[in-house]
Amino acid sequence: MPVAHRTELSYANGVVDVPHPAMCRWHETTVNKTDRRKLNGHGSGVIWLTGLSGAGKSTLANELEKRLRARAVRTYLLDGDNVRHGLNRDLGFSTEDRVENIRRVAEVSKLMVDAGLVVITAFISPFRAERQLARNLMADGEFIEVFVDTPLVVAEQRDPKGLYKKARRGELKHFTGIDSPYETPDNPEIVIDTTSMSVQESADSLYQMLNTMRFFKL
Repeated sequence: MPVAHRTELSYANGVVDVPHPAMCRWHETTVNKTDRRKLNGHGSGVIWLTGLSGAGKSTLANELEKRLRARAVRTYLLDGDNVRHGLNRDLGFSTEDRVENIRRVAEVSKLMVDAGLVVITAFISPFRAERQLARNLMADGEFIEVFVDTPLVVAEQRDPKGLYKKARRGELKHFTGIDSPYETPDNPEIVIDTTSMSVQESADSLYQMLNTMRFFKL
């Protein structure tokens, strides 16, 4: 009997022994993404909101989801803080952990898209390479990058969780915009300037642009 190659993953205070991906075979299922989309009555994909802490990503994502629900679009919102209470609670804020944070979220998003859902993500996701990784997991037309464009000075003034103040005092390390970089998107599909529009106006504008792009169509 062949011996499976295995990979060790550190977790909490121990090590988890998991099968190497080369030993796993993809199992094809009868019900597929197209079937699930038809059942839901709309297309599926990822609306990926990126921007600085305090830019308004979570608030905008929530308002967008309310509008989609009112139009019978099946959704799920993945929020940066929320996933760190469960799926990513073992991760910190080093560059390596930030990369892994986005990798996991991208893989979860892919599963949800396959389930026929419209996924809204609200993550700083500071690095272009990781946002590109998420895009590469999706089929053409399934990934919409939304740059929530808020200057650092405005985000710092808002500072709803007091994180910028802590970072400026040196109490928080690897904080995006202070001692860790944010790489602005090169070619996002949509840019939302939260300094020139209210939350309601921003959500309405985002929905209209997505609708114009026929993002929800089968």
